[in-house]
Amino acid sequence: MVASNVSSSTTPPVLKPTPGPDAPMREQMEAYIRRMQQVIATNLEKLEPNGKKFQYDEWKRGETGGGGVSAVLQNGDTFEKAGVNISVVHGELPPAAIEKMRVNHKNMTANSDGKLPFFACGLSQVLHPTNPMCPTVHLNYRYFETMNQDGTPQAWWFGGGTDLTPSYLFEEDVIHFHNSLKDACDQHDPEYYPKFKKWCDEYFYLPHRNECRGVGGIFFDDLDNKDPQELFEFAQTCLNSFLPGYVPIIEKRMNQPFTKEQKWWQQIRRGRYVEFNLVHDRGTQFGLQTPGSRIESILMSLPLTAGWVYQHSPEEGSREQELLDVLKMPREWLP
Repeated sequence: MVASNVSSSTTPPVLKPTPGPDAPMREQMEAYIRRMQQVIATNLEKLEPNGKKFQYDEWKRGETGGGGVSAVLQNGDTFEKAGVNISVVHGELPPAAIEKMRVNHKNMTANSDGKLPFFACGLSQVLHPTNPMCPTVHLNYRYFETMNQDGTPQAWWFGGGTDLTPSYLFEEDVIHFHNSLKDACDQHDPEYYPKFKKWCDEYFYLPHRNECRGVGGIFFDDLDNKDPQELFEFAQTCLNSFLPGYVPIIEKRMNQPFTKEQKWWQQIRRGRYVEFNLVHDRGTQFGLQTPGSRIESILMSLPLTAGWVYQHSPEEGSREQELLDVLKMPREWLP
């Protein structure tokens, strides 16, 4: 089974009415991420001075397995490549996947045939700006549930987070980004930000390079320790904080001058980004291993251009070395 029936347009899909709080969580989360995809894309388009638009591709995972919408902008003045994707898929988990997930969700129980119905939806985005003074950013918020034979939820959880990956370090930008995430977390639980910030530093790490991918943010997975409506509200607060946490940074840096040497350093840093996404990222691996997945949407996270230099090492005391020093020793950006 492969993703099929792809249709493209610069006009976003028509949204359905928003379900109420009594609707199943899968319906609430799906409606929310569909709306937020368009909110984010519309606001990012405002940063393109020559009117570059996102291309919306609607795709189906076979005839009965769900699908998604990929919104991608390429070769813009502000964003060299920007992708804001949603996926809403369902089907049956094979026994190997069930055993792996049962480590964190003991109540998962397969049907008599050894399989288990599942539903998964999420919004995932990666923005690669053109100007090397602007940071790349990644974001993902998702909901997953398995279902009993009567269709009611069995096991469920939320996951997600967002993190910043600059080529050049501007401490005030990183502090602003982390402040927006801390404010979002603190509205729900004061323990969330320090816990999820540490998790982010540990997850987005390249062990073969002995460095973090970027300057962090928050990351969480398998979150099911509170009422689902409460955790849904937490995920919404975090996702809603993205635009005010990131857009001011782009507006400040997008027109700054840069040299060809600085652009080349950006390519090297993007090479590290590619290494992490293809070698270590669990979301990429899950997508590539899931029958019927749309490969173009999964690999949307990769930059349009990147570079690798054999045994490259920046000069001591340079701004490039300053960034590497931070990536090798993650900081606490907030008091």
